[in-house]
Amino acid sequence: MSTEYLDRVLLINKPLQWTSFDVVNKLRNKLQIKKIGHAGTLDPLATGLLILCTGKMTKRIDEFQAQEKEYTGTFVIGQTTPSHDLETPVSASIEIAHITNEAIKQAAQKFTGTFQQVPPMHSAIKVGGKRAYAFARKGKEVELKPREVTISEFEITQIMIPHVRFKIICSKGTYIRSIARDFGNALGTGAYLAELCRTRIGDFKLTNALELDQINPTSK
Repeated sequence: MSTEYLDRVLLINKPLQWTSFDVVNKLRNKLQIKKIGHAGTLDPLATGLLILCTGKMTKRIDEFQAQEKEYTGTFVIGQTTPSHDLETPVSASIEIAHITNEAIKQAAQKFTGTFQQVPPMHSAIKVGGKRAYAFARKGKEVELKPREVTISEFEITQIMIPHVRFKIICSKGTYIRSIARDFGNALGTGAYLAELCRTRIGDFKLTNALELDQINPTSK
């Protein structure tokens, strides 16, 4: 066991295509620490800050999960996918020649505050004991109940139609893929999430995170 990483909070920059559990398993084997977990899942197609807790610090996972999140990313307007991201191929395209920068900024303003958000079908929420994405991948529709979320900031940082860059600060449980879906619906063009990076959880910042290959135990 690597005692230098025991009872610690580790900030990791999750690589693209890795699941959050992949990161946990990688470090569990590398550090030989059995008690290790993450505080807040990131989808495989998302990158950025993942908090890992080891040993006694696993008791604080719920505390860290509950903290405010900050994300940056890119929406593509005028196209939709069943998963609202690039997990599934584009299924529909809509004309966007009439869309202005002002219309995009106005649409974003509709999604600040506290409101009910319907999670995406391609999510890990359990329905009747099974993950929602298991139904979605078989083409089956199930009803997902709306959840209360809070978006304190939704800033459009760059517009290069059809690509729209954003920064979002939100509460625990907010699905950015659902924001892509609803933002696209508000524009009347549809949209999907093409890129996502988590840059902050509470006071923990991505700028302080380590790459996986930077964690190298020196003691056993």
